[in-house]
Amino acid sequence: MKKINSIFLFLLCSLPTFAQQSRIGMYAIGFYNLENLFDTKHDEGKNDYEYLPDGANKWTQLKYTHKLKNMSTVLAEMGTDRLRTGCAIIGISEVENAHCLTDLCAQEPLAKRGIKFVHIEGPDQRGVDCGLLYNPRFFTPKKVWLQPYELKAGVNERPTRGFLTVQGALAGDSLTVIVCHWPSRFGGSPLREWAGQQVKVEKDSILRANPSMKIIVMGDMNDDPFSPSMAKSLGARRKMADVKTTDMYNPWWQILLDGHGTLKYDGKWNLFDQIVMSHSCIKGFDSKDYSTLTFYKAEIFMRDYLFQDGGRYKGNPKRTHAGGVWLDGYSDHLPVVTYFVKKQ
Repeated sequence: MKKINSIFLFLLCSLPTFAQQSRIGMYAIGFYNLENLFDTKHDEGKNDYEYLPDGANKWTQLKYTHKLKNMSTVLAEMGTDRLRTGCAIIGISEVENAHCLTDLCAQEPLAKRGIKFVHIEGPDQRGVDCGLLYNPRFFTPKKVWLQPYELKAGVNERPTRGFLTVQGALAGDSLTVIVCHWPSRFGGSPLREWAGQQVKVEKDSILRANPSMKIIVMGDMNDDPFSPSMAKSLGARRKMADVKTTDMYNPWWQILLDGHGTLKYDGKWNLFDQIVMSHSCIKGFDSKDYSTLTFYKAEIFMRDYLFQDGGRYKGNPKRTHAGGVWLDGYSDHLPVVTYFVKKQ
């Protein structure tokens, strides 16, 4: 309770006089790539063989149990730097199926908060999907669908992950969350640029139906904020002042320029894990008019246990496996968290 009160006090002290008379509520929304949360059983039609007991990773029940415990620890702590209750919503990627999510939400750190999940089985050949975890105290899902990644000749002709779309209410405001895991770097930029165009079309369609809808696009984009897929195809801008009503705001651009990222490749940080938001989520930021849900801050979630503490890859995110060795780690990605505020 002391942490919650201190946050309210900090916010109130930073607000103009007219807002200091109102109580300000804060809500955390996060994203985390779980790096291959597979169970130990084969899913028909999926290439999940390396995550079976006799597969390349010798994926036993012991390893699966440890993976669930590790993931639940991180997910439960996300957002707690500012809020005792943690995140209201967390998008996730690289989860095999609903069975894994049922087991995940049964872990003690998540179960005691009553965390629930949304998942729709997708067409990915390895069987990894996106999902959404939520605390029903704060977020109420009302409509869910999986917007397919439409194939395009010469760009992507192989079925891949769609865009998990969840509409509901957070702090009394209508909110749409689109959870993504865009195609990998191996296929080239056009695959992700095409993904960005498709998500923009979906976002624009939602706004035409409800101009007041607040929209958040999150996920492992396999691209940095300045990449064409994000900056051009999706229209996620670096500066708030450049965000028009049909654009989105990307707070992670500056964070990457400041030298921080969510995954490392050849000793260099990238920031593929992003949470971007529609214009309606930032229009009260400068005026400090928090009458509706308004963006406040974006952070990469960090704990010492999430990093390699020695060896060649010291300082990298600590993975579950590396070089064929089970590290009993977490993920090759770091989680990200955004905070929103609203007058109560």
